Amino acid sequence: MTPAAPKKKRTVTKKSVAKKSVARKGAVKKGAVTRSSARRPDLDWSQIGETVRMLGLAVAQIESSMRDGDDSVNVLGNSFTTMYGSMQMISATAGQLSNRGETGQVKAAIEHSAAEVSVMMQEVIVAMQFYDKLTQRLSHVASSINALGDLIADNGRLYNPFEWAGLQEKIRAKYTTEEERLMFDAIMEGAAVEEALRAAEAFRRERAHQHEEVPDDNIDLF
Repeated sequence: MTPAAPKKKRTVTKKSVAKKSVARKGAVKKGAVTRSSARRPDLDWSQIGETVRMLGLAVAQIESSMRDGDDSVNVLGNSFTTMYGSMQMISATAGQLSNRGETGQVKAAIEHSAAEVSVMMQEVIVAMQFYDKLTQRLSHVASSINALGDLIADNGRLYNPFEWAGLQEKIRAKYTTEEERLMFDAIMEGAAVEEALRAAEAFRRERAHQHEEVPDDNIDLF
């Protein structure tokens, strides 16, 4: 009986360990589950999935822009509040000055300048209130895009016209002005975007012409 050949002694080296490590990593990468996309399409790829991703990107851009804007406006608001308080103190101090001689002239000049600054501050307040309305509208847009993405991603709702009609009614209900509702109705009836915008602008001008807006003296400071 032929004796068995002696087994070769396996030598473990750093090089062999490195090769095994690389092989394991390659196996993990090959076995990893990756989501199908336009850049890495597979049998699960669909234009609906790409649409949902693009809608999500639009929402992320809107939210990011609003956050950046909020930070800047908060800094501006804090500075403006401090300026407003300082101007009130200057006006109060000037009111205690004498009306006689050169002092009276200085007092009149300070009060005149303070009145001009006060008017400009009210204009700034109105502009900042407009920014607040703008962020509210953008928030509604982001919410509507999210809802649209949810509908498209759900095959049980995607081909149901009643689901689309319900979503449209929810979006329309968020509008607070007649111009917005007019624009919405025009687009839902098939009008082009520019055509709908012109119709809304014409309605706004006509309303402003018929009913002159009365300025509100009771402006809230934040």
